[in-house]
Amino acid sequence: MSAIRLLVLGAVRQHGRAHGYQVRNDLEYWGAHEWSNTKPGSIYHALKQMAKQGVLHAHEVAPSVAGGPPRTEYEVTDAGREEYFRLLREALAAYDQKTDVLSAAIGFMVDLPREEVLALLRERLAKLAGWRSAVTEYYTPEGGPQALGHIGEIMHMWVHSGDAEAEWTRGLIARIEGGAYSFAGEGGEPFVGVLADGQENPYATGQDV
Repeated sequence: MSAIRLLVLGAVRQHGRAHGYQVRNDLEYWGAHEWSNTKPGSIYHALKQMAKQGVLHAHEVAPSVAGGPPRTEYEVTDAGREEYFRLLREALAAYDQKTDVLSAAIGFMVDLPREEVLALLRERLAKLAGWRSAVTEYYTPEGGPQALGHIGEIMHMWVHSGDAEAEWTRGLIARIEGGAYSFAGEGGEPFVGVLADGQENPYATGQDV
């Protein structure tokens, strides 16, 4: 799964309707350019491609009275909404995707009901346990990596990383079970980290497309 697809759909959805610069600005505000491969060019390319695929609808907006160029605003379609939630659920439950995909999913997890997020994270935890059991059938972490020569360090790294992932997932589950954050259907004021149109972004990269 590509993180940029989930990130762009989620960013557009939070605005309701957004142009490319708004999406780019939000992703930079979230630091996505540091923990994923979402560069300016890839963001604009993703917007255009998803509009062609029907998951986004492109609205042509007239030039401003100040004489600015016309711009395209994007809105998530019904098909895009289905795609967004499918990607979100898959990313939360999977154990073997890249960190940027999981990071994107954590950023949007509050768009789902609390109990569903807990179920998906428990599924992730079970998959991590299953993966560990499969690996340790022929590699015993307690014996150290040396038994397999320096190649054993690869297995040692995998198991260590998997254990750390499981520990982090259990901690997140505990925090959500304890009432942390505001999820879909709960009312209240969920945290929405989007910038208003024209609001200065302190984390903007200033890179050109």
